[in-house]
Amino acid sequence: MSVFKKWFGKKDKSDEEIKEEVEQLQHGLEKTKQGIFSRISKAIAGKSTVDIEFLDELEEILITSDVSLSTTIKIIDRLEARVSVDKYINANQLNNILYNEISNLLEENNTKDIDSYTVPEGKKPYVIMVVGVNGVGKTTTIGKLAYQYKKQGYNVILGASDTFRAAAVDQLTIWSERVGVPIVKQSMGSDPAAVAFDAVQSAVAKDVDVVIIDTAGRLHNKIGLMDELSKIKRVMSKVIPDAPHEVLLVLDATTGQNALEQAKHFSAATQVTALAITKLDGTAKGGVVLSIADEFKIPVKYIGLGEQMEQLQVFNRRAFVETLFN
Repeated sequence: MSVFKKWFGKKDKSDEEIKEEVEQLQHGLEKTKQGIFSRISKAIAGKSTVDIEFLDELEEILITSDVSLSTTIKIIDRLEARVSVDKYINANQLNNILYNEISNLLEENNTKDIDSYTVPEGKKPYVIMVVGVNGVGKTTTIGKLAYQYKKQGYNVILGASDTFRAAAVDQLTIWSERVGVPIVKQSMGSDPAAVAFDAVQSAVAKDVDVVIIDTAGRLHNKIGLMDELSKIKRVMSKVIPDAPHEVLLVLDATTGQNALEQAKHFSAATQVTALAITKLDGTAKGGVVLSIADEFKIPVKYIGLGEQMEQLQVFNRRAFVETLFN
């Protein structure tokens, strides 16, 4: 537990709270751990050198776990470079090399550890625009975010700018009631930008700390959707010049390589500043987290580890890799 406390305990959390987060992370990543790193451990076992056979097996393990080809090659190249310098001797040392190189890969690509759910100084109200295709867990992530910010003592308001589906507004309303935060909404078919404008304007008037704006989740290759996101940003900036402060792209880990395609399209259409990777508890292909961080240079900020309100964690790369390797 002490190795995790240095990562989870930065905000003076109790031992019980740290234990709960660690257990949640371990349970949520169990399928990925078995799918990737248990297989790597078996491939390492008994090896005294890094030979072609091992590298081929490692490549297969990573690719079949939805680590992209380019990221897989990068990991293997780094492994070979380290082995030539460090004079690899045993399986434990090789395991440590892989651990360090994957951690470094996440750090180099802007995935920085943050302590908790906080509002940056001078950014009140803090405006988060959430984007992503239908079915990735976008609305659920918004509900969990609202819960976590409220838990930290912040006032939160939701904006239901996905006005193309009645179910989307209804679902967000249910979450607002569960969490106990107000919601700004209009009838189905209303102008999404108008809803976002009203939500931000209301937040300013009521001295709210955090505004979370839902957006439509139609297919990412629809030009109209991307134009709409740009309009929502422009309208909110009329109330708060630098809003939104964060554009959070929600991706479903279970979709594997398709998540990479979604990241590519949304990054091209709007300035995505952070990522939330959902449903990691439901897949053995959590290697997609490595690829997304590596290829798009966008920080992974949150990971979803279950359906409950508490099961959204601030992403900590060291704890993530530690859980997978040990």
